[in-house]
Amino acid sequence: MLYLVGTPIGNLEDITLRALRVLKEADIIACEDTRNTQKLLNHYEVKGKKLLSYHEHNEDKMSDKIIEYLEEGLDIALVTDAGMPCISDPGYVLVEKVKTAGLDVVALPGANAGLTALVASGIESYNYTFYGFLPRKSKELKQKLEIILNLKTTGILYESPHRVKNLVEEIVKISPTRKIAVARELTKMFEQIETYEASVILDMLGGEIKEKGEFVVIISPSKDEEITDLNLDDIIEIIYQKVQSGEKKSEAIKNTAKEYGINKKEVYSLYHEKYD
Repeated sequence: MLYLVGTPIGNLEDITLRALRVLKEADIIACEDTRNTQKLLNHYEVKGKKLLSYHEHNEDKMSDKIIEYLEEGLDIALVTDAGMPCISDPGYVLVEKVKTAGLDVVALPGANAGLTALVASGIESYNYTFYGFLPRKSKELKQKLEIILNLKTTGILYESPHRVKNLVEEIVKISPTRKIAVARELTKMFEQIETYEASVILDMLGGEIKEKGEFVVIISPSKDEEITDLNLDDIIEIIYQKVQSGEKKSEAIKNTAKEYGINKKEVYSLYHEKYD
């Protein structure tokens, strides 16, 4: 059996009793960084475990090896350095291969930085889209942000401390009064979650908000008056994001075409040409 085990994102107390039991009982623990996982195991006195290095650079090779172990009847726990496997962390390749092989996968709920920041931000949390890390190149980042800022769903982003100011600067260029939240050092001693207009957050960065620790950025949904002019490619991408969030394709196409005052048949044709 393959177990996907959520681990703490900072505070070591944020781990479930079930997760600890599985880690103790597993024959092998596959981990992103064996050193980080060993610290967690030492803290909870989980001893004598065989650790297998599994990260983004060896996913294909090690996934095949893990499947061999599973076929031998071994129980394997997959963990990352922090949070849930597969969420901006390694794991998807393995899960896909394991399920294709007809083997069982069990996910154990655990800590997640994006959702932790969202529920504490004071920004709408009923309808959201998780984006993880955005492109680094300036042009691609701007294009992606223009799409996100035009969506009527809350956006959840991850960013590193040395790029977070640039991210917020780009948000301000497009929608300076948009309410956003930045969260850093989540669950740790110096946890900080600030929610203000984007321009205010930008002024706080480097001062009241130290550019240290991994960041989560929450972007509030767009309002009608904030919508900017988009080309058809952008609109097709908006529909795609809605579908990814769970909206029916036909409804997403119809509603978005109506929202932007464009021909539904034209949008339908372009969408299917790109994504079907």
